[in-house]
Amino acid sequence: MRPWRLLPTPTGTPFTFGYAVVLTLTSLLAQYADPGLVSSLHQGSSTDVAHLTQTPLLVLLASALWIAGGIASPYAIGFLLVLTGLERRVGALRTAGVFLLGHVVATLATEVPVGFSVLVGHLPESSLHRLDYGISFGVAASIGALAGLFRPWLRWLVLVAFGGMLVDDLVAFTDPLTNWGHLMALLIGVATWPMVRRWRHRV
Repeated sequence: MRPWRLLPTPTGTPFTFGYAVVLTLTSLLAQYADPGLVSSLHQGSSTDVAHLTQTPLLVLLASALWIAGGIASPYAIGFLLVLTGLERRVGALRTAGVFLLGHVVATLATEVPVGFSVLVGHLPESSLHRLDYGISFGVAASIGALAGLFRPWLRWLVLVAFGGMLVDDLVAFTDPLTNWGHLMALLIGVATWPMVRRWRHRV
């Protein structure tokens, strides 16, 4: 395999390439713009319960325009390699669909229970407001989907390695809501195996 095929190109992987350009621009903005402006943009893009009940479509899209941890974070690197690999196998629109499926469903699956818990009094109202943005759910789902297109030994190696990392994060209990979201997103990606395997033969 040619090494340069691991990275996105405008013609070979237009979705990943275009998305990477957008993420690069927002990452530069986050690094060099006024901290108050950046904080305001991050808050406005957060997919917490408060924002999801007011402007769900806006924040679900806006939250995916930022990389939590910056452009050198593991999920940023994973984004380039994983989405490039998936797009070369199933095409741009289907890759976008897998990414969005993981991003949206895992977000709702973690935030909706918080809303209900606040409603019945099990959590304080402050739980409705939290900073939650980034591409990690979409990347986790894409890893799960791409693994289904690998040879069995590599497929299970990827799932055990990445899944084990996610379980370690969950056990550490630093951000359990996000950690559960990552595991759910990975399972969402695995659930797409029948589809991505059919799609691979149509590209």
